[in-house]
Amino acid sequence: MSLVTLLPFIVLIGAMFLMTRSAKKKQQQAVDMRNQMQPGSGVRTIGGMYATVKEVNEDTVLLDAGPGVDLLFAKNSIGAVLTDDEYNRIVHGIEHDLKSDADVVPDDASSLTGTDGSADAAAASGDQPVDLGKKDEEPGTKNEAEETAAAEADEEPKKTDGDSDAKK
Repeated sequence: MSLVTLLPFIVLIGAMFLMTRSAKKKQQQAVDMRNQMQPGSGVRTIGGMYATVKEVNEDTVLLDAGPGVDLLFAKNSIGAVLTDDEYNRIVHGIEHDLKSDADVVPDDASSLTGTDGSADAAAASGDQPVDLGKKDEEPGTKNEAEETAAAEADEEPKKTDGDSDAKK
């Protein structure tokens, strides 16, 4: 056999070796993470439940899911061991003071525009407020459609026969 015919098989075997190597590496990292669990650590199970480690045994972990709720899980069912800050942020909603140096977002947009947003600023700049409401027309300028609609509205409502709940 020549090297050209063996080359695809060699490449395939090499790719399989690399894939199994990376899978074993990830699996070893997961085992190390589970071995680092200590009582008091916050964890997330593979089912998505957050709890605190109460006791670690050889193959099992006793988790405290709430007051008076202790659950026994297999070590393999622990998906992640969380840091204290991350656990408190997710479970208790307690934010670590990460935003102390960040800018404060204002409650209104006035500080974003560079003006105080008051009417004094508009008057000082000479701008007049725009009235977007419908302006009243003079009494004699109604067209025929408006006059007929107004006349029909002024008429008394028609009475109907039957059991109706309308006011009479």
